[in-house]
Amino acid sequence: MTMVRAAIVAALFLFAMVLPVAAQDVTLRSYDGDVEISGNLLGFDGEFYRLDTVYGELTVDGSGVACEGPGCPNLENYVARLVFSGAPTIGKVLMPALIEAFAIRGDYDVTRRDEGENEISYALSSRKTSELVGEFTFHLTNTDEGFADLLANEADIAMTLREAHTDEVSHAKVAGLGDLTAPGRARVLALDALIPVVAPSNPVQGITMPQLAEVLAGRLANWNLLGGPDAPIDVHLWDERTGIGQASVDHLLGPGGLPENSRVRRHDNGDAFAKAVARDPFALGLTTRSEQGNAWELALTGECGFALTATRRAVKTEDYPLTAPLFLYLPARRFPKLAREFLAYLRDPSAQLVIRRAGFVDQAPEEIDINAQGDRFANAIAQAGPEVGLQELQRMVGVLSSLKRLTTTFRFEPASVRLDAQSRSNVEQLARALELGLYDARRLVFVGFSDGDGAAGPNRDIAMRRAETVARAVKRAAETANFDRIAVEIDAFGEAMPMACDDTAWGRQVNRRVEVWVR
Repeated sequence: MTMVRAAIVAALFLFAMVLPVAAQDVTLRSYDGDVEISGNLLGFDGEFYRLDTVYGELTVDGSGVACEGPGCPNLENYVARLVFSGAPTIGKVLMPALIEAFAIRGDYDVTRRDEGENEISYALSSRKTSELVGEFTFHLTNTDEGFADLLANEADIAMTLREAHTDEVSHAKVAGLGDLTAPGRARVLALDALIPVVAPSNPVQGITMPQLAEVLAGRLANWNLLGGPDAPIDVHLWDERTGIGQASVDHLLGPGGLPENSRVRRHDNGDAFAKAVARDPFALGLTTRSEQGNAWELALTGECGFALTATRRAVKTEDYPLTAPLFLYLPARRFPKLAREFLAYLRDPSAQLVIRRAGFVDQAPEEIDINAQGDRFANAIAQAGPEVGLQELQRMVGVLSSLKRLTTTFRFEPASVRLDAQSRSNVEQLARALELGLYDARRLVFVGFSDGDGAAGPNRDIAMRRAETVARAVKRAAETANFDRIAVEIDAFGEAMPMACDDTAWGRQVNRRVEVWVR
């Protein structure tokens, strides 16, 4: 077999490509004439062809073949095209800002075209030659439609405000898109948070998670039960087709199996939501931090005295219990080079700054000095009991006092040992930083904490095992890191530093975590 033939055969095992074109009959012929493949051209990414043949879907390296037929692409003036579909929260503000920054970095000119009420296109042209090199199109629909377009091959990337449901994962496998739960298929683009909001004139300042769930379920219907006036609560939620609406139900009603309140005002965009809540003195709604508008955020409180708001740092560390990642879902296909460069740019520190300026929470790790964590240590002392004595608190302070806490924190899905979506993204982020040498000659300590349900000794053991599991996952992901230059240690303090009350499932989930401390 010639070298050309070998290259073609090897290419057949690559993932398929993304750029969809009208399927037409073409023939790919090796330059020595020994290999000929015919079929319907499904896509071309500037480097590889994707064909539907009698042998199934094949991917062929374009450098070793000539394309013959009416469907063959123009190789000299190739334009990389990428279609995004899904949540307007991502596509309307965040992605345009990132495209503009990417264009400046890559020396491209950007032209925006509004194709309709719910479609925007960005054309990227070389500043040197003025030639069109790429086109990114955004269908601004909702999370459900984003997944539907991805499964129907009408979009290359889905923009979503929730993780893929089981049926969507199954349909993706059938459609040849790969396993959407596999590493690399779901990218956490940025972070947001669900927040309870009221009108600025409302005297209520806080609400517990169980109370919020009872309000959404219609079981708590009067403000006087929350310390407010004797008036009915007007509940506002996002439309049930939106990712925010679905996430609201999943986070608040799902854990307790509570029914949805039938008397709810629904909104399909953040502007309408914020205006409706701000002008209604008896409204209580659940929206996102980025869509708060002029509404007033209620703190999440607890019977034990904790109060949490969705500050940028609390969202980044997931100390705030209602964090809401923004996802990009990618099929197991090869993207055009320009698209791959753009996706790689999204992890760059400069992109994280753009995300932050756009009103969302970035994922760039920050180091928090122990002096800025006085409230956490005060809570640890206040909540200490017979099982967590002075000696253990002193040991914790002794270990951590010379270190700084990274905002990179790891938490787990409810009733599971599987890391949640934000934490899985944190594994990739920290692993990449280790590979780049950002923590060379430094000391990293993975510190496990638990909830207070059960005896302190077993809880500390469980926290230690979780810390070991996370450390192994990070090391496994950081394939090229030089761990001879990095001191990695494991420790655990169990229930010694709670972040929330242990009297609810939400509070216990927040307390079960693995933090990373550095020196």
